[in-house]
Amino acid sequence: MRKLIAAINMTLDGFCDHTAMIPSDETMRYFNELLSSAGTLLYGRITYQLMESYWPLLVNNPSGDKPRDEFAVIIDNISKIVFSRTLKDVDWGDTILKKEVIKGDILALKQQAVKNILVGSPSLIVALTNLDLIDEYRLTVHPVILGSGLPLFKNVKDRIHLTLLQTKTFDNGVVNLYYEPTKK
Repeated sequence: MRKLIAAINMTLDGFCDHTAMIPSDETMRYFNELLSSAGTLLYGRITYQLMESYWPLLVNNPSGDKPRDEFAVIIDNISKIVFSRTLKDVDWGDTILKKEVIKGDILALKQQAVKNILVGSPSLIVALTNLDLIDEYRLTVHPVILGSGLPLFKNVKDRIHLTLLQTKTFDNGVVNLYYEPTKK
């Protein structure tokens, strides 16, 4: 069974805002490795639209920034599922649109293949956390304090105890925290 991994960038004060952080080449290489280990990406509408508006363009017009250009190619070639009640269709290649998160569907997806599933949208991470479906959290904490914004775990219903598996510190002060839910 593959793991469902919540992988997201966040600020030191717990907010999710991709525009507030600029990853270094080392951080981008980490994300390239992470994406290469995945067979499916799960997104909510907002994150999907943010990613879809940028990365496919970089595939067709590389920037010359090798880690970012590689990320664009890797993410472009991964299957994606977007959960949205408002989108009517999706244009990014190999993307499926679903209207709602159904626990049985996610469990079936975890059984289907050998590569991991990554979820990278704050609202979807919360929804999957509330359904007890996340196998691992990989939080990439950037040394930025925003003071306000979208908190990652705002609507989590129950207390969740986590076990720290590993940490990794990058050259730019970014810290990766690897956690798994503690077995009950």
